[in-house]
Amino acid sequence: MTLSLLLGFIGLCVLLSVTPGPDSFLVLRFSIQDARPGIAAAIGSALGGIVWAVVVAAGVATLLEQSATAYRALKVIGGIYLVYLGIRALADHRKQRRAAVVGTEPESAHTRQGCTVSIRSAFTAGVISCMFNPKVGLFYLAVLPQFLTDVTFVNTLALGAIECCIAAVEMILLALLASRAVALLRRPAVRDRLERISAGVLAVLGVGTAASAA
Repeated sequence: MTLSLLLGFIGLCVLLSVTPGPDSFLVLRFSIQDARPGIAAAIGSALGGIVWAVVVAAGVATLLEQSATAYRALKVIGGIYLVYLGIRALADHRKQRRAAVVGTEPESAHTRQGCTVSIRSAFTAGVISCMFNPKVGLFYLAVLPQFLTDVTFVNTLALGAIECCIAAVEMILLALLASRAVALLRRPAVRDRLERISAGVLAVLGVGTAASAA
């Protein structure tokens, strides 16, 4: 790969990373609670992209290009998962509101443990959301070879790793900015509205993704 091709690929990745997508909304959803779950979701999504990069580098993703059934199946599964995340987010939001009405207890070991579980769940959600998004695999399959003078497993994987790192940095910054903004707007009404909107967006994206498979 030449330097000009590498710089062109990096520029393309930067432009694409700032375009909102399911992973970005997922990071926003978790960042509303705290920056740490948002960062975990961002890292999980980036690792999911690495998985796609390995799959594409191995040539397996060609099946998605040639098999409409496989492509549709992945879209349906990914869409259903996003809908599930949206519904679960709304359910968690209602539980938090009920708990706020009853009254909150001082932070305890159990509360801190719940935060750890939330971070783990955010990370898993990021990985699964990216892995079941066939557009990521098709992007690697269609775009990466255009920036390679010699298409090999190592070269393809290297470009995939670059794209994932750029996406991870962008989403981590998004998580930090979103959590900071929420920290400045601690009014319950504002936070409730943000949580509802983010959960609703995830559900709508999931329905749209699954429906587009038809």
